[in-house]
Amino acid sequence: MPPASYIVWGPELSPFLLNLESMLAYRQAPWRRLPRDGSRLENLRTSLRVNRAVSRRTALRPPANDPLDEYPLVPFLVTPEDGSLYDSSALAPWLDARHGDPAQPLVPADPATRFVSALIDEAFDEFGLYMAHHNRWKLAAADNDAPGKRLACEYARLLPPGAGPVFARWFAARQVRRLPYLFSVAPAGYRVAGLAPALTPPSRAGFPPTQDLLEEAWHRYLAAMEVVLGAQPFLLGSTFSIADASAYGQLSMNLTDGLAARRLRELAPRTFEWLLSIRDRRHLGSAGTAVLAAALQPLLEAILVTFVPLMRANAEACAARLASEERLCNEKAFDAGRSLYDGALIGHPYRSVAKTFQARTWRDLCAQWSALDGGQRQRVREVLPEADLDAAFAGP
Repeated sequence: MPPASYIVWGPELSPFLLNLESMLAYRQAPWRRLPRDGSRLENLRTSLRVNRAVSRRTALRPPANDPLDEYPLVPFLVTPEDGSLYDSSALAPWLDARHGDPAQPLVPADPATRFVSALIDEAFDEFGLYMAHHNRWKLAAADNDAPGKRLACEYARLLPPGAGPVFARWFAARQVRRLPYLFSVAPAGYRVAGLAPALTPPSRAGFPPTQDLLEEAWHRYLAAMEVVLGAQPFLLGSTFSIADASAYGQLSMNLTDGLAARRLRELAPRTFEWLLSIRDRRHLGSAGTAVLAAALQPLLEAILVTFVPLMRANAEACAARLASEERLCNEKAFDAGRSLYDGALIGHPYRSVAKTFQARTWRDLCAQWSALDGGQRQRVREVLPEADLDAAFAGP
């Protein structure tokens, strides 16, 4: 391995890994993906290194960790200096500072454009993940043993010999079981002919079904992406940015997911080809200036009726949790049936759990909006003339 190379620790099944690798490629920073590309010894050493950094809480979300953050399982960026970093949104400015061309940053320098790029980035990271995970494990349910097999193949030089098939089955069942935590709840009694119970998307007592909500939202997002990409090569004009990396990470997750991939190509052929172009590294060397074009309006409107109200409701739930001295949050609370809250998106009811990392995301976005001056806010309003953005981003 060249001495200046990074290690991206995690599997191709992770949309956040796909996001991170698209940014590393754009910044022309050398990297290898482990455990896929490593020897058994190197993989074991790297796994121990990352796990040690997490257990000691030295794994870093640049520039500093926040008490509201939660460590992911993957991906991590292991630096040549032996650091373990995480969170693609935080790594974009870090990569700009370390490898960037000031004329072509991942994070736009203009404050108004930077706010919109952060809004798109976080919307895809949080709400986009729900749609992508739903598509993989519900829409493409007939193929959902394939992701487990692919993961076992990538982890073959880390798993004990002969453990691959068991690991593949365990992973698929785990991800299906986690669907309600990731916002996808089946109607009571939901069944798919020929699909094993362990791979059947589950309902949850007391939770309204959200499959229609997620599929309606997915159609909205894809239609909006078609509008933007029909007008310009990237979401913010003629240059690749953090907004593109995040959208690519989530949407390209489904390129290998059978029916989900075919449906994506049918509904959004322009977006499908755009995803392939980034996958194949044709976004490298894109030159231009990040701009706020009118073509962004449908995408930002979709974000304003899905991601924004969800983040506001989650922030209120996190505040209520603290006021009641409830200690559990995130997935542990969900599994225990605690710290739950109810809401509605695009006319569909839902129930979710207070997620501290989303509260931090929302707090930071509202702070970015608050820091814009009047002229900068007006430039954002010109893209969304009907929206009350001051009310939308008023803060927790």
